[in-house]
Amino acid sequence: MSPDDNESSAGRKKNLSRELIVEAALRYIDENGLHGLSMRVLGQELGVGAMALYRHVSGREDLLEGVVAHLMEGLSKELDESLTKTWQGYLQSLAHAVRRIAVEHWAAFPLVATRHPAVPWLRPPLRSVELVEDCLRTLSDHGFTDEQVSDAYRAFSSFLLGQLLLEAAVRGADTSPVEEALDEGDAQLPNRDADVDLRHSPVTKRLRPLLSEDRSLEEFEMGLETLLDRMELQLVQ
Repeated sequence: MSPDDNESSAGRKKNLSRELIVEAALRYIDENGLHGLSMRVLGQELGVGAMALYRHVSGREDLLEGVVAHLMEGLSKELDESLTKTWQGYLQSLAHAVRRIAVEHWAAFPLVATRHPAVPWLRPPLRSVELVEDCLRTLSDHGFTDEQVSDAYRAFSSFLLGQLLLEAAVRGADTSPVEEALDEGDAQLPNRDADVDLRHSPVTKRLRPLLSEDRSLEEFEMGLETLLDRMELQLVQ
């Protein structure tokens, strides 16, 4: 029996699955940080050879994408229903739910915050198309025009990104680029969000042209102006 056969057999005995591997990767990141994670190291953590992992994840890049998806999975179900009857309460509840991820998994949160998606409607840190659709639909249902929905979504996600990435960094998260190669073995290309199916996300699909616009400078200026206005208000009170 070849070494590869031995590793595959060990993987089957361990009842490996993509979910189990992703959860193990998240635990490793929580305990040791992101930069030490590799397929070889994760295999050691699970008691199998690295090749056994490739039956379920195509490489480290795919593994990191899985960690991000796992962190964001089911987030909309965690929202406080007593608050979500208003758009303000919805955004407050959503913001605190995302912050819980940043606090509980601060070492992994830079993955959520900084891995740039291929499509603008999945801009960090709201990385789930279902979550983005829910957010856009909530604003639209409360009377926001399409332009206002787009502006609000941009401002909200930018606030979360900046504030929570800073919080994670203060807690010790490493926000610098990963030094080692991300593509191990036959890893697929990252950020395949462009292929996402929007048939069940009508608001996101409708707002696609607005969300695709590059308005970075305008967002920066608006955010800075809001900050300065708030500082001036505090000064005169």
